[in-house]
Amino acid sequence: MATRQDPIRVVGYDRSWPMSFEHQRIRVERALHPWLAVPVEHIGSTAVPGLPAKPIVDMLALVPDQDAASGVIAALSAIGWQHAPEPSDSERRRRSFCYPSVAWRTHHLHVWETGSGWRPLLAFRDHLRTHPADAARYAALKSALAAAHPDDRPAYRTGKTALIEEILRGAG
Repeated sequence: MATRQDPIRVVGYDRSWPMSFEHQRIRVERALHPWLAVPVEHIGSTAVPGLPAKPIVDMLALVPDQDAASGVIAALSAIGWQHAPEPSDSERRRRSFCYPSVAWRTHHLHVWETGSGWRPLLAFRDHLRTHPADAARYAALKSALAAAHPDDRPAYRTGKTALIEEILRGAG
């Protein structure tokens, strides 16, 4: 399995991100049609208009059962997506995929079970879309963390956790 080559960098909002999501959404939904519970969602910072982000479009697909959806790996591979397991995927009943490669991804697809705790991903996205002050706080933190930890993904992720949890508590 290839390893990540791309450093963590946060860039200004790119108006092409929604179109890039839509292009891949259509492809992914066609490939995953036998297993999808609902349409694929655009999540993460690239899904929040105006928000600076890592230039990687995050996507969420929900399946009723990972065991029954084992064919998603071959289906996504057939359209150029690479299976990129993350350490907690098995215990959290999810799978991770990257496009066009693990090392230099432009898209990251999270395939989660419908009962696996995915709702906060949408709640956080939706809150940032409607609360510019929180979005600005999150953007500033991400930029500072990316500058401090350009090659340390665990430190970057951990550094965001407290603010994400605070925002989600406020979002109800």
